[in-house]
Amino acid sequence: MLKLDGVVAGYGPTTVLDGLTFEVARGERLAMIGRNGVGKTTALRAIMGLLPLRSGKVHFQGQDVSALLPHQRADLGLGYVPQTRDIFPSLTVEENLLAGLKRRPRSALDEAYALFPRLAERRGNGGTQLSGGEQQMLSVARALLGRPSMMLLDEPLEGLAPLIRLELLRAFSNMSQETGIAVIIVEQQVDEALGYAQRAVILDHGTVVHSANAGPLLADTETLERWVGMAVH
Repeated sequence: MLKLDGVVAGYGPTTVLDGLTFEVARGERLAMIGRNGVGKTTALRAIMGLLPLRSGKVHFQGQDVSALLPHQRADLGLGYVPQTRDIFPSLTVEENLLAGLKRRPRSALDEAYALFPRLAERRGNGGTQLSGGEQQMLSVARALLGRPSMMLLDEPLEGLAPLIRLELLRAFSNMSQETGIAVIIVEQQVDEALGYAQRAVILDHGTVVHSANAGPLLADTETLERWVGMAVH
């Protein structure tokens, strides 16, 4: 479904992605892990078209999308939830969700409320009245309403309490099972990311240095300590 082939990209004179190459199959859940600053968020931005490529190609759904704008990639089925969450703080939960419908009927909001019942309880609350976890649920739900075939999640568990992280991961699992959506999750909570994903790639200096099925990697403390700089909990 997605293929990055020798992607080079960065900011100003700094090269962050240096020949990044990997693939994601249809319906696959991929964790992208590594130390801070190795290019994980930059990789998601390059996939979404928010950062121009210096060289290399991004293919999605069998099409070279390297020159397409972000909204064109979204129309092809890419969904993106940035680390900043980017909800509309002046709008209510329901108004935020309506912004994600993309010409679908209002009744489609029920899909979001079924995935995140907490949002149904808060539907009349403004964005600034939500907790960090609720804002993350809203950001994910709004992206899902556009019916993407692949979702890019950037640090969705950052700064959240353990119980909220568990609730989000449970919802992500339900989302994957019910919709068959492919997911790339970038996450510092390595054990939780690997528990959710089927496969993982480890980045270092903007390239893939290790690729493995998530289960065996979760038990491979030597590799995790070497490349991620930490052992799982």
